[in-house]
Amino acid sequence: MNAAASSSVEVAPAKILLAEAARIGYDGQVVINGIDVGFTEGSITAVVGPNASGKSTLLKGLSRLLPLDDGQVLLDGTALRDLPSRVIAQRLGVLPQSPLAPEGITVSDLVSRGRHPHGRLLRRSGAEDLRYIAEALVATGTAELADRPVDSLSGGQRQRVWIAMALAQQTGLLLLDEPTTYLDIAHQIEVLDLLVDLRVDAGKTIVMVLHDLEQAAAYADRLLVVSEGRLVAEGAPSDVLTEQLVLDVFGLRARIISDPDTGTPLILPRGRHVPSPTTQEKP
Repeated sequence: MNAAASSSVEVAPAKILLAEAARIGYDGQVVINGIDVGFTEGSITAVVGPNASGKSTLLKGLSRLLPLDDGQVLLDGTALRDLPSRVIAQRLGVLPQSPLAPEGITVSDLVSRGRHPHGRLLRRSGAEDLRYIAEALVATGTAELADRPVDSLSGGQRQRVWIAMALAQQTGLLLLDEPTTYLDIAHQIEVLDLLVDLRVDAGKTIVMVLHDLEQAAAYADRLLVVSEGRLVAEGAPSDVLTEQLVLDVFGLRARIISDPDTGTPLILPRGRHVPSPTTQEKP
């Protein structure tokens, strides 16, 4: 191959987070069975799939919240098992499903815990810490809640506070398990818009579990479809979300059309009480 030809060869972008033959489970029961998947820097990936398919378990394995039964996860080329927990927390932020806050803790105190990986034990928050905490509160619309106890908030308010804590951590990589849980539709869109802003403005890499397929298609660069502990499809939303896949994976009969504004897939469910065009009576 001559120099001109070799210079035109595209080099695949490096994976900031990479799972190789990852097998993850609980008490000897395999939930994720041998998944190979990687995430490139500055991308948004949505993990979708039916209930109990292994989505949350995959995120726990990717963040070392759950140890792997086999395989490995690499963070910036280093095996996650070989990294100190503090180093992982400086590079990787995690929002687990249904997190619990200490009783009586205020919003500002909880969000400030996102800065702990970057400081020394018992060190008071410095100017930089306070700036990141304030920015996270403003970005999530929770600044006016700063002095309130977390356990006095609504479910949607608490969810936004947890997202603020993850943002205050200032990591390049965020793993979010159902970040729109408990939020009304307006706040769901605000959070998803915020995640895109973080990708565009700060180059953050985001991996999130979502239940809403249309939101996943509209906001993610790539979808991972998990079913029965295996990765059954991955790629651009318009390539992955087919009527056959929705039927095979979710057991849902549906029509899929393109959003007239964005071109992303729109899913039109067809339940038992929605007649198909061939069965509708003619006038």
